[in-house]
Amino acid sequence: MKAIVINEFIKTYADLHVSEIPRPPSGHVTVNVGCAALNHIDLLYARGQHQNNARLHTPPFTLGLEFAGTVTSFGAKAASNFWPGDKVFGSALGAFAETIVVDEESLHRIPEGWSFEEACGLGATAGVSYGALIGRAKVQKGEWVMITGASGGLGLMAVQVAKAVGARVVAAVGNSEYKEEKEEVCRRYGADKVVFIQEGWEKKVLGITGEKGVDVVFDSVGTVESSIRCLAHFGRVILIGFAGRGGEMEKVAMNRILLKQAVVIGYRYGETDRRSPEETRMVWKRLMEMIEKGLIKPTVYKEKYYGLEDVPRAMDDLAARKLWGKAVIHVARKPKPKL
Repeated sequence: MKAIVINEFIKTYADLHVSEIPRPPSGHVTVNVGCAALNHIDLLYARGQHQNNARLHTPPFTLGLEFAGTVTSFGAKAASNFWPGDKVFGSALGAFAETIVVDEESLHRIPEGWSFEEACGLGATAGVSYGALIGRAKVQKGEWVMITGASGGLGLMAVQVAKAVGARVVAAVGNSEYKEEKEEVCRRYGADKVVFIQEGWEKKVLGITGEKGVDVVFDSVGTVESSIRCLAHFGRVILIGFAGRGGEMEKVAMNRILLKQAVVIGYRYGETDRRSPEETRMVWKRLMEMIEKGLIKPTVYKEKYYGLEDVPRAMDDLAARKLWGKAVIHVARKPKPKL
């Protein structure tokens, strides 16, 4: 089968190539991948810049974390909750491939009316957003929540989760050449206010909240030190990652946390799932209820990427901060011929 395999960490995304590898052995649930979604973590994994590359994910491994497709079989290690022909989505390393074998706990049935393209971006980002905002930060109706990196796949999902529980959302996005389009997208997905991360942006957030500051910061890009300046006293910062720092960790002066009497919470969805799978099951039960009520919508980016051969182009677009929402690879479709 075809797959994007990291045999050694790359320097540029043009170094990624489609490889022919043996089909994975059965044992759990086998899924033919229809579509796979990109995440910023894919950029880091490919270059060996993520902390997980030190021991959990070392070459060789197949790239990609989110997918949607059709169940083809299940092995002796799998229960019978899924059957051949079921349409599913999920999250597991190895999504940039024609076929993936995953633990049944990693799979969910595609919501009614959703396509592979729409559902493939749910597996990681939806769980992270709900688990962080609701499970850890305990966001409440009426609170001000600031989402950094709000126009990305994770950010737009977090915007929707916060709005679903009645919070007021400030979407913070990068001050790039695509900022107007990203502002429009954030508003479309429910953000009450949008600010651009540039000099003095924290004062704008304070002005939006009547100088009180936001109650919760959802940070996945590495802006904790700046965000604390516009955090309310006794506020919460939920830390997801450092996507805006190219694999480097943010360092924060602890006196800033002390002065605001802030609570800083780290959240790792994968590690939580390994240590407390019952929490993950509850997260997805609540999420699917939100989806059924129409509170969560797909966040598919407008550009189309066809075939695994298009993965390098999609990753270049993601690295260039061109994208909003989810870049989706149509794994089962061939790339368009060049004219």
